[in-house]
Amino acid sequence: MGLAALLGFHAGAAAAADLAERARPRFLDWSGLYAGVQGSAGASFGNYDIGPTTIGTRRVRTIATGDATGSRDLGGDATTVAAGAFAGWNWQDGAIVYGLEADLAGTNLKRGARSDASGFGYEAVDPPFALVREKTDLFGAARARLGYAFGNNLIYATFGLTGANGRVLATYPDLSGGPAATAARNVSYLGYTLGAGVQFAVDPHLSLGIDYRYSDLGESARFGLGTLPGADGGPVTTRTGFVSNKMMARLIWHPEALALVPDEEDEPPKDARFSLHGQTTFVNQGVTGFRAPYRGPQSLVPDQAQATTTATLFLGLKLFEGTELYYNPEFSQGFGLSRTLGVAGFVNGEAQKAGAPFPKLRSNRYFVRQTFGLGGETEAVPDGPNSIAGTRDVERITVIAGKFALGDFFDGNAYAHDPRVDFMNWGLWASAAWDFPANLPGFTQGVMVEYNRADFAVRAAYTQVPKEPSSDVLDPRVFERAGAVIEFEERHILPLLDQPGRLRLGLFSNVGNTANFRQVVALTQSGAFADINTAAAATREPRRKSGAYLNLEQALTADLGLFARASVNDGRNESLSFTDIDGSVSGGLSLKGTAWGRPQDTIGLGAAANRISPSHRAYFANGGLGLLIGDGRLDRYAPERAVEVYYALNLTKAVTMSFDYQHVENPAYNRDRGPADFFGTRLHTDF
Repeated sequence: MGLAALLGFHAGAAAAADLAERARPRFLDWSGLYAGVQGSAGASFGNYDIGPTTIGTRRVRTIATGDATGSRDLGGDATTVAAGAFAGWNWQDGAIVYGLEADLAGTNLKRGARSDASGFGYEAVDPPFALVREKTDLFGAARARLGYAFGNNLIYATFGLTGANGRVLATYPDLSGGPAATAARNVSYLGYTLGAGVQFAVDPHLSLGIDYRYSDLGESARFGLGTLPGADGGPVTTRTGFVSNKMMARLIWHPEALALVPDEEDEPPKDARFSLHGQTTFVNQGVTGFRAPYRGPQSLVPDQAQATTTATLFLGLKLFEGTELYYNPEFSQGFGLSRTLGVAGFVNGEAQKAGAPFPKLRSNRYFVRQTFGLGGETEAVPDGPNSIAGTRDVERITVIAGKFALGDFFDGNAYAHDPRVDFMNWGLWASAAWDFPANLPGFTQGVMVEYNRADFAVRAAYTQVPKEPSSDVLDPRVFERAGAVIEFEERHILPLLDQPGRLRLGLFSNVGNTANFRQVVALTQSGAFADINTAAAATREPRRKSGAYLNLEQALTADLGLFARASVNDGRNESLSFTDIDGSVSGGLSLKGTAWGRPQDTIGLGAAANRISPSHRAYFANGGLGLLIGDGRLDRYAPERAVEVYYALNLTKAVTMSFDYQHVENPAYNRDRGPADFFGTRLHTDF
């Protein structure tokens, strides 16, 4: 064979191999049988509709319907647990996956309600006719699935039939003083279900998933609930209706081994026009029993569990060289413990004050980034969430305008800043005394400007503030009420260890519609207002809150890092957005798992201590309610202290499962309550 022929042969073989490699499917074959278990604590929510109700020949109206949940502070009296098993079969055509699935799950959704029977001589009785509880403890469904496979992942939609049982208990007061009469009836439902989910293969025989479903179970048949006594009484009949939202984590077994798609090696960044990424995070967290001799409207409640889920899409488009447009729609569902109340340094960084029992879609970020390169040395920009691959000048000015979270650009820390993958306690992932302006999910609108060099950066932002404390509406009067922050970031190499570190100093000042603690305490104690919260609402006007934070991250070795924060504000006026903390210190360590053969795993240990000002203490002692806390009184103040440890187990390049424990002393600064212990799991995926 001649040299030319030989070269041609090898070139042709290389081209054929390259084509074969590119032609190889980059998605998993999900076809075949699968089975598994599913469950969650605190992630199931129902809405019962009691009525119409008839007493004898007369109809009465229902006074209360509403959410049934597992947290005692949300209307039920036990932790809502949903757990069960399922099995199904998939067929696959290219990247399209379709199949059938059946499942059975137990729950303990409960809800109380009452009806108005004032026309039957019960005006003085509250409630006059109480439907004490409807309880649903068994769900079943048969569903079709239609999905799309990419990599080792599957996203799918579902629809089908669902059924459930229920039990209704009615209580009738006896006006003569005798014991109340009760009547109980079993009911059944049949309706439809719609849902969606994601699934991630972590082993040839195992995958993990997050499954959401909405179920409309229609109305039950009319049934009797005993007899209401009295001259105008008679047989009681009613109907009940029921819808539910459930979010469950899944562990799925595949008898026939899945041929996992190998993770692709990261390529050096190259110029791109688009960026597309996403994430999902599912947190299930519970608190054990603790000492709680009394409780207020915003107290942490013992013996409960709740779950939160977020799913975010990160879309980026390079409009021109140096000009980029980003948009982040996000679904969120669920509540933090006690509806994200009861602890100033709250224990779940994914828990939003805008929680909902159903997936709620928000446009959390939309902004334009303009970068002005100033020449000199350049650096690579990786492809990532809200980052388009390319290059940029190290020395540059960046301007960002639109909607964003201030934590996207300020108070960063490599070891404690992202509750989706590291510490979840609010006192550890943020400078907790910085009342950064934000709506309920944590976002605001404004402008951020940054000047960057190799060894330091200076950045500042001017943004909207909420119209009032814990408002989801941002105030448009930015020239009268707004938030300003400036941050100086210094970058260094620690000489003794030859390891990098960063030190950040931030100064902030917000003007918002708030009340002054000393003023409302004085007005309440003088008798001008019967309730201190009424006094606060009546005296809110534009007031300033200012403060500072210091933030250190320091690598000690290639695998071990240290972080520390300190923050303070003036503590005179109400906080607007974040939480009820006037001073905070925190710190800890983060260690990669290289020493035990798991270099992608991380173990973290951190501690935080939070305090409030004397006037802030007096506000709570007189019954004040803050952004997150309010036990109705504060007889014995003490700083709130927390310790958190987590282990983040990297299952694949895109999937991380974390196990989290937190111990909180003096929740809500109340020495009479706690200590409280929190246990959580977290499933996080990037794609």
